[in-house]
Amino acid sequence: MNPIFSIKDATKKIEHYCAYQERCHEEVESKLRSMKMDSDEIDQIIARLISDNFLNEERFACSFARGKHRIKHWGTIRITNELKFRKINSRLITTALKEITIEEYLETFEKLSNRTWENSSETNALKKRKKFCDNLLRKGFESNLVYEKVKELEAME
Repeated sequence: MNPIFSIKDATKKIEHYCAYQERCHEEVESKLRSMKMDSDEIDQIIARLISDNFLNEERFACSFARGKHRIKHWGTIRITNELKFRKINSRLITTALKEITIEEYLETFEKLSNRTWENSSETNALKKRKKFCDNLLRKGFESNLVYEKVKELEAME
């Protein structure tokens, strides 16, 4: 059975949770609910976390965007959708996407698309094209970029 936490204990536990990795309000609220805290206590703890700078949505959004782009090679569409899913407001999403420079974005897209095309073992040209496009669209890259790139790669074969 889950232990009952005092506000002080819960705050300490959540401070550690937030210090370990950037968190959004949604994740912290969910964690506090799993600790059986009521909504007044949750509001009180979240206010404390914000004032002590353990919780900062803008910092979370920027860190999330940078990390997902650099490590998982996600495009802006996927990053935007994931941030919306975490209830991050559109102003912060715009700020977060500015963390990724156009040069870095296009360089990542080039490397990823070339690697995806090279590593495809598909012999049927239409199937190869579909798999390539699906893969990059799933990663969140813009369709115009993907379709221009597939035409360029097909022309080189």
